[in-house]
Amino acid sequence: MKDFRKYEVWRRSHKLVIDIYRLTEFFPANEMYGIVSQIRRASVSIPTNFAEGCGRFSQQEFSRFLQISIGSSSEVEYLLILSKELEFYDKELLETLIIEVVIIRKKMIALRNKIRKEL
Repeated sequence: MKDFRKYEVWRRSHKLVIDIYRLTEFFPANEMYGIVSQIRRASVSIPTNFAEGCGRFSQQEFSRFLQISIGSSSEVEYLLILSKELEFYDKELLETLIIEVVIIRKKMIALRNKIRKEL
């Protein structure tokens, strides 16, 4: 078992969740059960699956949960792109979050690849 809080990528993904929750408070009310709900769930999935993977006893299981986090990051990226194009909020802020989720995904991919080489 590993302490997920020691990983920079987990800390960044946790901050992303907080940023997305705060941001989506300003989205149109009619999107509460649409994009808002979906992007919140997908963003929470990133650090949650990372943390769950850290709690597993094998590197193979950790790698599998990393893959789920990576998939969720792609979902979040798309929903941020969609929100930007629908002009739900400031485009510059949304673009900053898009860049951040891409960085998080790249770091998770690098970690997953490192783990797979060690298997």
